[in-house]
Amino acid sequence: MHLTRFTDQSLRCLMYLARVPSDTPTMAELATRTGLTEDIVLKVVRRLTELGYATTIRGRSGGVRLNRQPAEINLGALVTETEANMNLVSCFRTDSVPCPEAPGCQLASILGEGLGAFLTVLNSYTLRDVIQRNAVSQIQNGASHRSSPR
Repeated sequence: MHLTRFTDQSLRCLMYLARVPSDTPTMAELATRTGLTEDIVLKVVRRLTELGYATTIRGRSGGVRLNRQPAEINLGALVTETEANMNLVSCFRTDSVPCPEAPGCQLASILGEGLGAFLTVLNSYTLRDVIQRNAVSQIQNGASHRSSPR
């Protein structure tokens, strides 16, 4: 399974916004903080706003912020909503040419089961879990760097 850049970029933006809940970064600031271009951030924020994950504020002190609490943003739902195509193989598509192996092939059902397991794991986590784990990881990495001999 390979997630698209768009899903990755969406996750990056949401993670940053979750870490600064009292801030309302501009698109340019969000782009700088996430390492993305401003054009990409505009597209991502537009979609995240359509999906109800973010909200934009116009005007002089405007910007973007989360529209939900990090604990309310389910990773499985986010991935499902930002991925344009969850078809692992062509036989998942209803508009594809019928596969000659289809009558006796179990590949589609096995891959479907794997995709289901993938989404089940993601459904058990929220954006809050990601930013908390990230903070713990940074603390642990910082501590290990300080204690390592030079």
